[in-house]
Parts: sequence; structure tokens; C-alpha cells
Amino acid sequence: MAAKVNIFSGEATLYLAEKIAAEYGMALGKVKVSHFKDGEYQPSFEETIRGNDVFLIQSTFQPADNLFELLLMIDAAKRASAKRVVALIPYLGFARQDRKDKPRVSIGAKLVTNLLVAAGVDRIITMDLHSDQIQGFVDIPVDHMYASSIFVPHLMKMNLPNLVMASPDTGGTKRAAAYAKFLDSDLVICFKTREKANEVKELRIIGDVKGKDVVLVDDIIDTAGTITTAADKMMDQGASSVRAVCTHPVFSDDAIERIERSSLAEVLVADTIPRKAKGKVTVLSTAHIFADVIKRVNKNKSISTHFEFLTML
Repeated sequence: MAAKVNIFSGEATLYLAEKIAAEYGMALGKVKVSHFKDGEYQPSFEETIRGNDVFLIQSTFQPADNLFELLLMIDAAKRASAKRVVALIPYLGFARQDRKDKPRVSIGAKLVTNLLVAAGVDRIITMDLHSDQIQGFVDIPVDHMYASSIFVPHLMKMNLPNLVMASPDTGGTKRAAAYAKFLDSDLVICFKTREKANEVKELRIIGDVKGKDVVLVDDIIDTAGTITTAADKMMDQGASSVRAVCTHPVFSDDAIERIERSSLAEVLVADTIPRKAKGKVTVLSTAHIFADVIKRVNKNKSISTHFEFLTML
């Protein structure tokens, strides 16, 4: 017999957690977060969770405070005798720090996963990790969902006449190639060099975009510098239109303004980070995906059906 389910949310992800709970068919659990004058805070569950499967929803964008709130909630759930504590993290902050890309730097993704395990989490559910290898950083189950299951059907409905998939950098080639294979389109790659983080020095287009409807695919848009530069350059080289698909709309600094000024016709994003559909930005919901995964995890059923689409890709 499956354990009773409780679904709670951190303060930063209420907008999505409410939709997930509604899709699941239950009310979101009550959490009270006490804030102290010195900046400390303490979450507490306002209902019993003893012997239950507890799902804690929190994206760790602007990562430090949201991550620490999630850690405190995990600790509170374990101390309240929850049967199983599952961290549902739609966007995992620090995931770009998945290796030592230069001497004397941390591997932030490894540290974050260590902290989650140390706090007592039993399972992690997340979406579109920056690198698949992060799943191997921990010795607990990690359910890695893919936003392609909402983006690809949307692209198919658009029925773009001369579709070409593109990667804004060489690191995203595998992701863009998977889309291109499923949609039976050509692939274009952008090669970029940087002088420092978030600043593109040079960008070159590898492939033909003349007369094409280009869709750039990425997991994260941060400052939007790379993706808007790529879009502008593609239009200069004769592309009919350029759109972008991105799972996690970080949108730092003036990213939204940069997108509005660019040649991008539209930017499709998921709701793993709270963004409103406005101007060129269209938001697609992931709530039904996460709600179904919660049901399957609680009932100890396979979630492999969520990867059948990936297999097709």
C-alpha cells in the first residue's frame, strides 16, 4: 500500500507547486517560514507528515537562499518522521559547475548534491540538468525529466516550412541534434569563444541558414548574450526567422530587454523559474509532468514512460 502523500513548496516556487498539486489532485501543504531580524529563517510544517511520502518543491535559482531553505525543509521533514523525503527541484542551481574547467575552482554541482544528501533527502527529481553526469554525483535515485516532451509537440504544431535546429554553442550540440533527428531537420552549430563568463568574444555559424526557419535549443538562458548574438548573426546570413527554446529562463540583468531588441521572433521557455509570458517570451508548463512523476514514485511504479519520448529523439 502506497504511503500518504504530502506536497510542500519553498517560498520561491509556490507559483509552480500550486499547479503541480492541482494536477496531482490535492491541496498544497501548509508551510510556515519564520523570518528573524538578523536574516535567519526557519520553515515548519503545519500538518503531520509522520510515515508519509513528502515531496518538497523548490527551484534553486538565485541559488543560496532558496537552496538553504530547501535544506532546512528536508531536515525538518526527516525530524518529523517522514517515511521518504523527495526533493523536486525543477531548476538545479550551480549545475553549470559540473567539472574543473580551470585550476583551483570548486565543483559546485557536486557540493550541492552532497548537501542535499547530508540533509537527508531520499530521492531527487529535476529537469534538464546542464550535464547528465550530475546524476552520478550522488548514490540516491535521481529522476531526470526532459522538457523536450513539451517543446517538441509545440514546435510540430507551428509547422515551420524550412525548419533547421541549431545549438548556440558546441556544448549543446547533442541536445540540438536530438531535436533535429526527431523533427527530421538539418542542424546548425554556433562556435563561440569567451574572454570571461557571460561575455561572448566571437561567434561563428557552422552550417547553412539562408532561407531557413531556425530554432535555437538551449537548457539555460542567463544574460541572453549568446542566443541573441546567434539570432542576429543568423538573420544577417539570410535566415527567414529565428526562434529559441530554453528550459530554464534565468534571465539575469537586462536579458529580457536584450531579447526584445534582438532578431528573435519568439523564445519558448518552461516554468521551472517564475517568468510571465510577455513580449517575445512564451511560457509552457511542466506541472503535469512533475505531478505524474510524484504519483508514480509514491506508488513505486516505473517512470520510464517519461523517457519513451527521449528514446524517440
